[in-house]
Amino acid sequence: MQHQKSKLRSILFNIPVLVAALGYFVDIYDLQLFNIIGKESLEKGLHLSPEDVIRYDYILFLWQMGGMLLGGVVFGILGDKLGRKSILFSSILIYSLANIGNAFVTDIYQYQFVRLIAGFGLSGELGAAITLISEIIDKENRGWGTMIVVSAGAMGAVAGNLVAKQWDWQISYIVGGVLGLVLLVFRIGTFESGLFEKLRDEKYIKKGNFLMLFQKREIFFKYLACILVGLPVWFVIGILVKFSAKFAATMQITDPISTGDAIMYSYIGLSIGDFISGWLSQVWRSRRKVIFTYLFLTFLLMLIYLNVKGINAQQFYFLSFMLGIATGFWALFVSVAAEQFGTNIRATVTTTVPNFVRGAVIPITLTFNYLMGQYNITLASWIVGISCLLLSALSTWYLKESFAKDLNYYETN
Repeated sequence: MQHQKSKLRSILFNIPVLVAALGYFVDIYDLQLFNIIGKESLEKGLHLSPEDVIRYDYILFLWQMGGMLLGGVVFGILGDKLGRKSILFSSILIYSLANIGNAFVTDIYQYQFVRLIAGFGLSGELGAAITLISEIIDKENRGWGTMIVVSAGAMGAVAGNLVAKQWDWQISYIVGGVLGLVLLVFRIGTFESGLFEKLRDEKYIKKGNFLMLFQKREIFFKYLACILVGLPVWFVIGILVKFSAKFAATMQITDPISTGDAIMYSYIGLSIGDFISGWLSQVWRSRRKVIFTYLFLTFLLMLIYLNVKGINAQQFYFLSFMLGIATGFWALFVSVAAEQFGTNIRATVTTTVPNFVRGAVIPITLTFNYLMGQYNITLASWIVGISCLLLSALSTWYLKESFAKDLNYYETN
């Protein structure tokens, strides 16, 4: 136990881990800030009608997700070709400048372009950070590093909500941009992965070949499984939390419900859940056992969330918090993706996988809205939610246990 505490302290004060954690903090701040203040910016900043606010809020979300999907592929490939450190630097520079640019948009077309650029920049942070940390920390303890990064990063959503409560939407965007630019100073002390330095010298190994993921049946199914494992996290965030007001109405809650507060409390739960899941994976020496445990907890919380009636606002926010804890295996899910593939394609996988899961919110939301029109919000939630849980469970079962796996190898055609 004493040895574990000593090791955790050394990882906690490891400069790349600290920088990655702070970078992901700003990443989540910006990602969730749009969900919190997007409608306010359209209403007060661009003076759109209520109908146009609803329509363009969703359109801007699609532009942001499009940027993330594109950026995930680009940054992933560059991470395997140029290095993990360079991607960390460039991604935060792009989304920090986009954040500041968001504060000065004057029409919807400018807003769409800036959200596209912001999404592009946001896509590179997490994958590059997890890849770097997985490769610089010894195989028995790398779970501690990813646990710290995602646990700290999840608190960015809390900061975004608190800042949005204190200042208007323009200042909120500027704060995020300035935080990112300040963070660039700390990136100077970040060093490159030794495994990548070794890869750089290998002239005959293909690096960052995205098509390699689709050329072999075994590699493709492994890649697809890595994506499907994370679906329940963004079902909860993108449906159960994002549509808090609608669910509150079905629960017969008379108190006003703030989507920003629901996001904040769920992300506090996510931060705690990620910390616990990372700790459990080290103690149990297994990634798969922990993910299965969290999927079961998510099912139980869904059961309560979709059936409870007559609660007050505080109890609703507590449920949001508990849902966050139950889906707090984001760090573990990304770590599993990093541990499944060789060094020459690892950054490509680890960067694209979480962004494809985030992008999956689009078909999840479209399916949810269609089913809600056919049935009701509760049944629609069950159909979509259970589908996400089953796909995640089957994919977790399909993937091999990766705890303490040696990552010093390459993928070949």
